[in-house]
Amino acid sequence: MSESSRFPRPLQRTRLYEQVAEQITGWISENDLKAGDRLPPERKLATSLGVSRATLSQALVALEVIGVVAVRHGDGTVLTDKPKVERITDAIRAHAERIPDVIEARDALETKIAALAAVRRTEEDLDRIEGALTSMEEDIAGGGRGVQGDELFHRAVTDAAHSPLLAQMMSEISELIRETRIESLSQPDRPKTSLAGHRKIAEAIARGDGDGAATAMHGHVMLVSDVALLREG
Repeated sequence: MSESSRFPRPLQRTRLYEQVAEQITGWISENDLKAGDRLPPERKLATSLGVSRATLSQALVALEVIGVVAVRHGDGTVLTDKPKVERITDAIRAHAERIPDVIEARDALETKIAALAAVRRTEEDLDRIEGALTSMEEDIAGGGRGVQGDELFHRAVTDAAHSPLLAQMMSEISELIRETRIESLSQPDRPKTSLAGHRKIAEAIARGDGDGAATAMHGHVMLVSDVALLREG
């Protein structure tokens, strides 16, 4: 018997925000909340659960990432109509475990897409890219996270590459990308930093600089991986 197989692996410690996420879903069930119902304001919910606002925010991001709730700017945290997740902690950890694969796939696909977009884009493509940047900027200025504008930007860049097969591949992993997008843009100051990264990509595409667009996209995707909240120990 090898040394590694002699002893069982240690149990993984349940982090505080995971416990809070479980508490929130328990509270949702106890109060028979349905899709479309709002959760109480964060300050009130944090007080009720006896946790800090920071820990509560972390738990809500975790629940949003796995599709239990949706955070709508100006409307609060709302329950979704997705099927209930039986074990919240398992779903959160499954997300965390697939993050490296998602980042790897995004980097491989989107850096190539950005390079192609720089040499294939049309004026209409550039207008759509700029429109997505404007949408994201306006949302952030109004206190939002820019999630929709972020999605529109990456879709516009993908379309500008004019590669149906690469676009299909991006579509296949779009839901996984959405998880990392929400997670990234929920970090303090992350929306503004992400917007700045988008502008660098857009500028390289506009001037027809394939290498520059690929480099800017690579840096942007790596930024997402560096702020993977749910992998924090």
